[in-house]
Amino acid sequence: MTLSDRPASLLAPQFRATTIGSFALVFLGAFEALAVTTVMPAVTAELNGDAYYALAFSGTLAASVVGVVVAGRWSDRRGPVAPLLTATAVFLVGLIVAGSASLMEVFVVGRLLQGFGSGAINVALYVVVARLYPAALHPRIFGAFAAAWVLPSMVGPPVAGWVAEQISWHWVFLGVAVLVLGAAALMVPAIRQISAGGRAHEAEDNAVAEQTGPGSLVSIVLALVVAAAVLAISLAQQLPTPFDWPVAIVALIVAGVAARPLLPRRTLLAARGLPATVLLRGLVAAAFFAAEIYMPLMLHERDGLPLSVSGLILTVGAVSWAAGSHLQGRVGERFGSTAIARVGTALIAVGITVQLLDALLGLGPVVAAAGWLVAGAGMGTVFPRVATLALAYSTPRNQGFNSAALSIFDAASSATSIAIAGLLFALLGGTGNPVAYAAAFALSAVVALLAQPVAARTAAA
Repeated sequence: MTLSDRPASLLAPQFRATTIGSFALVFLGAFEALAVTTVMPAVTAELNGDAYYALAFSGTLAASVVGVVVAGRWSDRRGPVAPLLTATAVFLVGLIVAGSASLMEVFVVGRLLQGFGSGAINVALYVVVARLYPAALHPRIFGAFAAAWVLPSMVGPPVAGWVAEQISWHWVFLGVAVLVLGAAALMVPAIRQISAGGRAHEAEDNAVAEQTGPGSLVSIVLALVVAAAVLAISLAQQLPTPFDWPVAIVALIVAGVAARPLLPRRTLLAARGLPATVLLRGLVAAAFFAAEIYMPLMLHERDGLPLSVSGLILTVGAVSWAAGSHLQGRVGERFGSTAIARVGTALIAVGITVQLLDALLGLGPVVAAAGWLVAGAGMGTVFPRVATLALAYSTPRNQGFNSAALSIFDAASSATSIAIAGLLFALLGGTGNPVAYAAAFALSAVVALLAQPVAARTAAA
């Protein structure tokens, strides 16, 4: 396939179908993520699932690690079309299972399927970008993906809260399932374009001798070990004292050891370039998402806000995420990706610190929303630049591996931080104790601070 060196826009004829279809998939993933966070208090209340609150999030992320590895290896060898279609189907089934659940255990199974599907979708889309778009458009397309959060963020949380209160939370999931079918149909022209380009890339890849990371079977086994270890951390709070924390610590060590071969060399040492880039992605995701899931819960339980209102704080963060992403895309290459990532990382730390102060001092929903506005802008600034850096450090042979590494460390770190925050939250009394919320936010703040020096090392040595 021949691409113009300087395409007019993401909607130029050769990119239009892929851009619209990919945007639709990201849009639906964003809606589902925001909706779940909003309606989880209603889900746990109806299904008597307080003990599984953190697992419903961390388990989804743990399952996404497996999806990420499978899709990454599959994409490197056969192109992104088959992984994308398979992942979409699994995601759809997960939505139906969760939406029809009458037991919390079944709901969690549905969330696991959603996690596998969403993780694989993300990697497949990254490879689509690498295969079809020139490097000059990478900041814009990743900015567009982040901007796909803005529409569901404006209507998703309040609509999901309203549906949960007026109809049933079940339809939040079943409704998204219907929309996924529409997105899949929309992707048909794009799939044809990707397939045509994919054959040329497959021939190119076969001529490249470079091999990165362990073999496919070993990678999948390692991903399963990581997922199982993260689930063990989440389930540790179900164990009686003194077994809970020792089990969590052992599981954390196992997850770290199993994840190392799935990441670029020296990632956990923050080596300059690609390793630090992958590490930064995981740290900022761990900090942001572990804090995010407790904010609607705190505003609902502490301040008495209805779900349709407490979920608006997610809207604030998602809108500022899209705004930050748009801004970094506009500046393009005028500022280095490392410099922009450092600014975004600092904004995340500031925003999470505001949540910690709110939990301790009871500053109120307005202050919490203002803080999350800052944190969301930081995420919107960092995420597209991290993706851009990772692709810049990649070759055609390892695009799938490196894209998978980003998603693996993102998901594993987020799931681990959510699980540990859940342990702290339960240990300190849960929803009835403001200190429990403060402990969860303090963990996120520490992780965000650890990300600051890593951001400076994303530049090549």
